[in-house]
Amino acid sequence: MQEIVKMVDILKVYPNGIVANQKVNFSIVEGEIHALVGENGAGKSTLMKILFGIEQPTEGSIVLNGQEVKFANPQEAIKHGIGMVHQHFMLVPSLTVAENVVLGDEPKKAGGLLDIQKAIADTAEIAKRYHFEIDPKAKVEDCSVGTKQKIEILKALFHGAKVLILDEPTAVLTPQETSELFKELMLLKDKGHTIVFISHKLNEVKEITDRITIMRAGKDVGTYDTDKVSKEDISNLMVGREIVWDLDKSKAEPKDVAVQVAQVTLVNEHKRKLLDDVNFSIRRGEILGVVGVEGNGQRELVDVLTGLQQASLGTITINGENIQRYSIRKIRDLGLSHIPEDRMTLGVAEYASIEENLMSIYFDKPEFLNGPFLKLKQINAWAKEKVVDYRVKTGSEKTPVKMLSGGNIQKVVVAREFSNNPKVIIADQPTRGIDVGAAQFIHKKLIELRDKGCAVLLVSADLTEVMDLSDSLLVFYNGKIVAYFEDASVLTETELGLYMLGLKAQSEAEIRRCVYA
Repeated sequence: MQEIVKMVDILKVYPNGIVANQKVNFSIVEGEIHALVGENGAGKSTLMKILFGIEQPTEGSIVLNGQEVKFANPQEAIKHGIGMVHQHFMLVPSLTVAENVVLGDEPKKAGGLLDIQKAIADTAEIAKRYHFEIDPKAKVEDCSVGTKQKIEILKALFHGAKVLILDEPTAVLTPQETSELFKELMLLKDKGHTIVFISHKLNEVKEITDRITIMRAGKDVGTYDTDKVSKEDISNLMVGREIVWDLDKSKAEPKDVAVQVAQVTLVNEHKRKLLDDVNFSIRRGEILGVVGVEGNGQRELVDVLTGLQQASLGTITINGENIQRYSIRKIRDLGLSHIPEDRMTLGVAEYASIEENLMSIYFDKPEFLNGPFLKLKQINAWAKEKVVDYRVKTGSEKTPVKMLSGGNIQKVVVAREFSNNPKVIIADQPTRGIDVGAAQFIHKKLIELRDKGCAVLLVSADLTEVMDLSDSLLVFYNGKIVAYFEDASVLTETELGLYMLGLKAQSEAEIRRCVYA
């Protein structure tokens, strides 16, 4: 097979001295699906940003189809047939599918106006060519997550991509949507496209890819035929030590109710019910999982539980107190901790230091105060201790959070939230986009806290995670609870996917079992 891309001795040193890539060599051949894996901070995202023109290498070269190239920006990479589909979709929700697909290369009428009929026809033609069933006239905001993923891929194909970089493409898909995406990726491969598949889901890596390049600490540690290495081999090479895969989780022993949600409804400005008569309880000493295709009420549920939004109807009690008109701070004072879905927007102040982020909810604690003044030495010693305890990879607790990898930023958030002696934990996508080592660490911490009597609500798009960790499980569809499983271990991912897609639903009596007195 012809080598289509070759990256040679790529060195990337950021202005602050951080070395992200250390003489990395990476190559892909035409018509393969090639996995790129590694822990957060291993350098894989930086490497792909260099290939796509977002970042410039300090040293090294890129050879494309035998010719050395330099991309000053993504537009130049796109012109050379390289496309990238980011983990967080880059779509304009208010525009149609066709308008999004042609954006940046729009067909024009005389006078320079958009030729919308040609845009629709072009989108329909390329969708048909690649067997993507998509309505070009549909508004993106009305499309499912799986469809949005396809639109992103169609966008790249429309702009001429022969090499597609897919960053965590299945992070928010159901098993059924993932299976459909994989069929489409195989069709792209059969048509001669080359795909770089970045993922932390090693089962999927094993299923869909031909070869795999593993990175660790900014270096490439080898490229292998995927069928020649086990999932355990891959994870051990990623972290440089043996990973124990068994999750040490005993059977839950639930106690009294810590959180009671009764008849909660949330209506938006368009009179649409985002939450529709939601009822459930969380007991101390249990992990209650929540799953659903993105956009079916999970985010809104977290918002009303944590005080980010106020429910339109119904009541929420935490440790016996109705929080309906409580401030976020007052809810936290009841013993609630929150790991938010979007760590950069809601989880950290990115320009503040690790120490400042860790301290952000503790600045008024008596142990850190001397009258009106902060005890800076005690704060610094405490922050250093948390950096060690939670294995945050950094040279100093004074480092700005924005300089850390995604996984290490997540560890900062988790360290802050878990150190507050929580009675209730709302963990929203706690391991999204982070590596197996960091995820395993967070999983163990959640189980430890459960065993100490915490009530845990776990919201996750990773079905393996939510099924492994949860004691009981709720499924949301269209703002409603459509299923409750008292024992999450009896489920399969395929069965769960049917409830998530609205193809199955339990009776009202079965669902009501999730409410405890």
